[in-house]
Amino acid sequence: MHITRLVALGLGVTLATACDLDVPDLNNPGIDDLEANPTAVSVGAACTGLLIGNRGNTAAENGVVIQLGILGREAYNFDQADPRYIGELIQGDLNRGSPFGGNFWAGSYANLKLGSIILHAADKVAELSAADKAAIRGFTKTIGAVDLLKVIVTHDSNGAVIDVDRDLTQPLAPIVSKDMVYAKIVSLLEDAVTDLKAAGDAFPFLLSDGYAGFDTPATFLKFNRAIRARVALYLKDYTGALTALAASFLDDTTMPDFDLGVYYSYSTKTGDTTNQIINPNVYAHPSLQTDAQMNGGTIDNRYSRKVAVAMKGGSAAGLSSMINFSKLYSGPSSLVPLIRNEELILIKAEALFKTNSVAQAVAELNLVRTQSGGLPALSGTPNETTFVNQLLYERRYSLLFEGGHRWIDARRLDKLQVLPLDKPDDVRNIRYPIPLPECNARPGEAACTLGST
Repeated sequence: MHITRLVALGLGVTLATACDLDVPDLNNPGIDDLEANPTAVSVGAACTGLLIGNRGNTAAENGVVIQLGILGREAYNFDQADPRYIGELIQGDLNRGSPFGGNFWAGSYANLKLGSIILHAADKVAELSAADKAAIRGFTKTIGAVDLLKVIVTHDSNGAVIDVDRDLTQPLAPIVSKDMVYAKIVSLLEDAVTDLKAAGDAFPFLLSDGYAGFDTPATFLKFNRAIRARVALYLKDYTGALTALAASFLDDTTMPDFDLGVYYSYSTKTGDTTNQIINPNVYAHPSLQTDAQMNGGTIDNRYSRKVAVAMKGGSAAGLSSMINFSKLYSGPSSLVPLIRNEELILIKAEALFKTNSVAQAVAELNLVRTQSGGLPALSGTPNETTFVNQLLYERRYSLLFEGGHRWIDARRLDKLQVLPLDKPDDVRNIRYPIPLPECNARPGEAACTLGST
């Protein structure tokens, strides 16, 4: 197995125990050939592998959607066989040595290392045209930015590693600050723009079904700009967010397609991965129902589209729920959004408000609120506190259980108190610690003294 080869940032240790659901399948005997004797076919296959790796641990039982959903009080997992879904995620600090608190690291870095290998390999292949090489670079850098973004939105101020282009004989790359990680993400995305613009009309490999409509260099560039807008928002670069949105697939016309976007795709085909969010132990947090606003006697359409009354209620550790997400994720082939137009409209609303275009910001909120939510339009000129509360509500139900948005929003907007505590001693974990295997490889590492609260 090429574990150290693919995770070579200095994970330089056995990845974790066998039960760690974040460990990807790294048994890839083609890596040596890809590095030494790359071909157009092997590079294309590696790019497909990059998509698979980027999808990894998103819709897993212990993946991004479920685990961050629990932290953000969108969901519960009443798995009777593993009390850590409550004991660690809700009632205690995240444990860097567990497959919960030690999550969202190894898989992303394995993919980042693969991306580094692809960039070097593509340059060696004479049969690839200059346009094809540019397409591969633009694609690989964009996916790398998405991978690194997953690491930093989970680990936040604890930092992360950004130098993945190191030989195994070199010292471990340092864990750097959150600001430096975001700077690297921005650099990857901006470099990718130049490459994608120099590419031809098509990629020299196939993208997954989840990229339908964004599977050429020109259309993939719009996806790149959408991710760039999200990153700018997280950086509080509101002018930058608006600039990126203008080059993205944003549609905020009168009747927009809120679901237009890029998705992680799953299937029951042999060798593919299924969407495990449909786990019957996963329930919706009861506060979703009690907090949903009404239009007369009709509840927010986003709630009714996504949340259902469970056939059988669930409970564990004194917690219970009668609702689940079976409308949102109905089967093993259900798509999981990576980024959608509805999010882009809400990014624009926030960026407009923060750049003093208050009336336009409220109009963007109302576009989502009235058409996606079926709720009465907001009126008046909100102050900062009122607008942030309105924004949090719209983002909560529009982006419900799609990838940790509620948890990330509560943290970045300094509104952690909106995450309800089911019991007085419950904990609001706000970041993931650096995983134990990484810390064991770095004696004295300052970042390894930092926790989750």
